[in-house]
Amino acid sequence: MRRQLNQLWALPVFAPLVALVALLAPIALVAPLHASDWPARSVTVVVPFAAGGNTDMMARLGAQYLSTKLGRTFVVENRPGAGGALATGLVSGAAPDGYTLLFAASSMITLTPQLQKLSFDPEKQLVPITNVGTGTQMIAIKRELPVTTLPELLAYAKANPGKLNFTVAGTQNISHLAPALLFARAGVDLVMVPAKGGPQAVSDLMSGQVDLYFGNSSELLPHINSDRIRLIAVGTAKRLATAPDIPTVAETFPGFEFSSWNGFLAPAGTPEPIITAIRNEISELAKSPEVSERLTKLGIVPGGLSREQNEEVFRKDRESFAAAIKAAGIASQ
Repeated sequence: MRRQLNQLWALPVFAPLVALVALLAPIALVAPLHASDWPARSVTVVVPFAAGGNTDMMARLGAQYLSTKLGRTFVVENRPGAGGALATGLVSGAAPDGYTLLFAASSMITLTPQLQKLSFDPEKQLVPITNVGTGTQMIAIKRELPVTTLPELLAYAKANPGKLNFTVAGTQNISHLAPALLFARAGVDLVMVPAKGGPQAVSDLMSGQVDLYFGNSSELLPHINSDRIRLIAVGTAKRLATAPDIPTVAETFPGFEFSSWNGFLAPAGTPEPIITAIRNEISELAKSPEVSERLTKLGIVPGGLSREQNEEVFRKDRESFAAAIKAAGIASQ
């Protein structure tokens, strides 16, 4: 198992978290915590995306920690497909015994059902446990634009309708819907230029081919001192600890918030002692000084949310996505 983990974290996509994983050993050297006699065997953690990216990296971080603390292997299984519905449906129909878990972004529960006709109900069939972290969204513009703030950008766009464009890392996701709602509220018109994914979106912005990208902060923060792009706003309710000088969108449009809860979910009916055991361990992981600092540097807000906090996040996400779907002119299901 150690050899496999060493090989895994040697992959380039996991480079930002290699040092973070190394910190887990001293944190986890305590007696395992058990909920009754669970886990008596290995646990499968299903991820609805291919390896790489924030969600997958946090899933592996959490799975490794739980393996160490609970004394059984938590195996990450990547099951991409159908916009995440494949993996979500698999876990929704799994036995509620704690041996099959889902690690996903909240959008799998709060957005996907609004866009796709599903043969299952993730809101009723899955229970959020807690998150490892919350990925944040950030607005970046090319420095050639004659603006330096979000209000200035929106005023410039309003004075020049159809002149500016924005890129998205795929459609019908946060990078598409967040700016769609923002532009609708601001009453501005920008031309959408789809990219194949985040790396291409950032590359197109850096090269000056597009004017704006509302993307993951982990993609954009490394360019905070770039002479090609300017980071002007974040989509979280509060400013990022790692970039406190960058305002939130909510400072211009109160209540505007788009971010990505990334955490563990279990089939509805999973015994509460199991839910509590996982939540307690992941909260300990996310809130430990070493891990919290590392996540923060990646532009990820450390997790470990309570049941009530999870419910509030999911409620707000549903409402935000519903409004954004309408603003984007997408027919909801």
